[in-house]
Amino acid sequence: MTETSLVPPTPPADLPGTLGELRAAGYRYRTVKEELRDNLLARMRSGEPRFPGIVGYDDTVLPEVERALLAGHDLVLLGERGQGKTRLIRALGQLLDEWTPVIRGSELNEHPLHPLTPASRRAVTEAGDDLPIGWLHRSMRYGEKLATPDTSVGDLIGDVDPIRIAQGRTLGDPETIHFGLVPRTNRGIFAVNELPDLAERIQVALLNVLEERDIQVRGYQLRLPLDLLLVASANPEDYTNRGRIITPLKDRFGAEIRTHYPIDLELELALIRQEATLVATVPEHVLEVLARFARAVREAPSVDPRSGVSARFAIAAAETVSAAALRRAGLLSGAAADGRPANPVDIEPVARVGDAVSVVSTLRGKVEFESGEEGREIEILAHLLRTATADTFRARMAGLDLSGFTALVAEGAVVETGELVSASDLLGQVGTVPGLAKALGRLGLGDAPTPGEAAAGIEFVLEGLHLTRRLAKDVTDEGRTVYGGRSAEPGRGRRDLGGRPDRDDDWA
Repeated sequence: MTETSLVPPTPPADLPGTLGELRAAGYRYRTVKEELRDNLLARMRSGEPRFPGIVGYDDTVLPEVERALLAGHDLVLLGERGQGKTRLIRALGQLLDEWTPVIRGSELNEHPLHPLTPASRRAVTEAGDDLPIGWLHRSMRYGEKLATPDTSVGDLIGDVDPIRIAQGRTLGDPETIHFGLVPRTNRGIFAVNELPDLAERIQVALLNVLEERDIQVRGYQLRLPLDLLLVASANPEDYTNRGRIITPLKDRFGAEIRTHYPIDLELELALIRQEATLVATVPEHVLEVLARFARAVREAPSVDPRSGVSARFAIAAAETVSAAALRRAGLLSGAAADGRPANPVDIEPVARVGDAVSVVSTLRGKVEFESGEEGREIEILAHLLRTATADTFRARMAGLDLSGFTALVAEGAVVETGELVSASDLLGQVGTVPGLAKALGRLGLGDAPTPGEAAAGIEFVLEGLHLTRRLAKDVTDEGRTVYGGRSAEPGRGRRDLGGRPDRDDDWA
């Protein structure tokens, strides 16, 4: 991402302070696109990461972006929501020089060796080598506008400033112009997010910026050859239905690059690990369930494929699950009803697979369902979560002898867990289980898991055995989950959402 700060960074003291010193130091003027090309090539040669923080695009999107930058093309990123388009655009700023010289007081960040406005050209002529210069950090060379229907040409390009007119300047004076966001990002990168939402008459104002590289403001005879990289993002037009990119504007972009969701499970997991802010420990097997859940929702026929399921879905799910674990630890860390202090084991917040149930209701607003599925959203998501849990169980526990867990509930015994069942309570019910160490090892919990991690592993195995029809499961009125006995005979399970035998009944 670009470096952002409310206070601009202070330039190093050894940088040239005048135009003469700048020339003596050998600085030369380069366009933004030349700067990006040179710095990208330098990173390629050195092996330094070119786009740190971008996950899942190494072999697909990033090579196309690199080719566009090397060719000096403006580009538009096209893809569904939550595919990291804005993150990728902001990462381009890291390819700019850390510091670049500017004429002090210039609204357009003009280079001392390449002034644009009449005022700056006059200042360079009058002061010569004594012209004082400033230095602009790359974090200040990125501009961004979210396209909205009320965006005006004045917002993007500029308009007449009535205050300057009132100060006595004539209407034809170029210095009466208040420049918009695009010219103020001169010598930088300007991004337009959700470009189709921009009214077509406003898109026309960008035609000159992309082709002739200049701007026109009302009736002024003004030509300012801007130096910038213009990048836009857009959702596919067949989904948004809110507008379109006009053909002449689309034609002026040098590259149209399609983005996508993570291609495989490992990339989905890597994205969650990088982006999620977790307030409790979330074991890897729980993260895998959530990653599989997101991918199952994305591929479900009941979900509108044109809208997509954002990567933020899985990220928010991981954060919700971690919050559920923290809530449990907070409620259990107080004194018990009989006045005894809480067990220190239960203060450790560790997420369990049962906590994932809470994401079904809280995240349904992130999913666009097909029109015929109204009223069944919770059922669909709950079914897909069970699918993800079962798939993770099969992947993690294939070939492992779990008879020690099924023996726990022999002869009518039960194991009770749930949102507010403590780790010490669950471990106390289970005791010593043959094969527990191997099961926890398969879940990546190591040779010495904490009590909270062991409880999370045990609950996952019990849920997996239920989904493969080796344990029965019941949910009490108080919200607790009771595992015990063998489930119903094969073929006599629940019916799924389409009237067919539920896949949950045939996962073994």
